[in-house]
Amino acid sequence: MRVLGIDPGLRNMGWGVIDVQGSRLTHVANGVCHSETGDLAPRLLSLHSQLSEVVRTYAPDTAAVELTFVNKDGVATLKLGQARGIALLVPAQAGLEIGEYAPNAVKKTVVGVGHAAKVQVDHMVRLQLPGVVIAGPDAADALAVAICHAHHLQSAGRLVEALARAAR
Repeated sequence: MRVLGIDPGLRNMGWGVIDVQGSRLTHVANGVCHSETGDLAPRLLSLHSQLSEVVRTYAPDTAAVELTFVNKDGVATLKLGQARGIALLVPAQAGLEIGEYAPNAVKKTVVGVGHAAKVQVDHMVRLQLPGVVIAGPDAADALAVAICHAHHLQSAGRLVEALARAAR
């Protein structure tokens, strides 16, 4: 199974792709979609085009997007929400199922602590994906989202299997 993780951002939208075979995780690719400053609509279009190319190139089977929370600046929060809309729209257009995870859930899954620092997340991503060259903090966060989704899908699969066995 190939998983695309997305860390939404209006200026820098991180993405990471991993392959999952049983409990084995393998890095495929990661990067950051950048949008320049300026009018919002062209920036969103640019993010859409770049992320669509990632989906076309790496053909993921599923995707996951990090949830965003309100911060002190309401305008910035609204703009981030629009970028998050692009992060949800692109995989949906490709027919993918999309998981959504709170930042604390991602950190808890990857690091073991819900309030881990970015440095800890980066370190644990590197441990779980040996040899990975990470394109930046946003790409590291996106890989963490992909890892979180892979673990949740594996857990859900084990639960379904256990329920099926119990029903026999």
